[in-house]
Amino acid sequence: MLSFPNAKINLGLNITEKRADGYHNIESVFYPIAWCDALEMIPSENFSFASSGLGIPGNQANNLIVKAFELLKNERNVSFEGNVAIHLHKVLPMGAGIGGGSADGAFALKMLNELFNLKLSVSQMQEFASRLGSDCPFFIENTPKFCFGKGTEFENVELDLKGKYLVLVNPQIHISTAEAYSGIKPQKPELSTKEIIKRPIYEWKEVLKNDFEEKIIQNHPKIGQIKDKLYQLGAQYASMTGSGSTVFGIFEKEIFDLESIFKRCIIWKGEAGF
Repeated sequence: MLSFPNAKINLGLNITEKRADGYHNIESVFYPIAWCDALEMIPSENFSFASSGLGIPGNQANNLIVKAFELLKNERNVSFEGNVAIHLHKVLPMGAGIGGGSADGAFALKMLNELFNLKLSVSQMQEFASRLGSDCPFFIENTPKFCFGKGTEFENVELDLKGKYLVLVNPQIHISTAEAYSGIKPQKPELSTKEIIKRPIYEWKEVLKNDFEEKIIQNHPKIGQIKDKLYQLGAQYASMTGSGSTVFGIFEKEIFDLESIFKRCIIWKGEAGF
């Protein structure tokens, strides 16, 4: 079985309050895009995991795909017998704010559910995904959502960017969670992101904000330079996505020659419809 775990962008990201459990409550609109990894699973006598493409740092046991397998395997209420050989071809950069690792974990849950006929409902898979990480539940339904709470609560939103073109530029700067939250002062925004996105896109520039952006751009000026350049190229809206270093722009038409403009960066472009 083969699937293509896709990235997402954040349209606005507000850190609204610090929680008693040490996490933060947020508000954001998550929008899926067609930049993907490739994930293959086949039944096997023994469990195995291998990867190609971009190198994946850290211990394999901490990979969300492996954790998804172990989670279902050890869940008492899930009749899961068997093993799989898994191969991940990693395309989506890590620490980039586009949810690549979260997508891999969520898609692994969905594939295991189908491959072994576990009959898990969407809500059950979302609950399992929430145990893997904050962004993971979004990728179960993989449709535009208003995200709130710890990042695991969602509402459907009416948002369709079909006909627009996206450009994502990653300067290969890894932003840790600790760095992203350093200096953040949680506060509730005057306008909710789910209300702002109802406005025409050209109005988003002044009101749709990512609370991580200011401090991260101070620490890494190149990220701000990328954002400015996307606006110079004609973006209707440009922003850093998530807590990572990737910057995206929404355009009316396709943009060319990006490699010569954004040197030594990872670039993806494509239609915004998913």
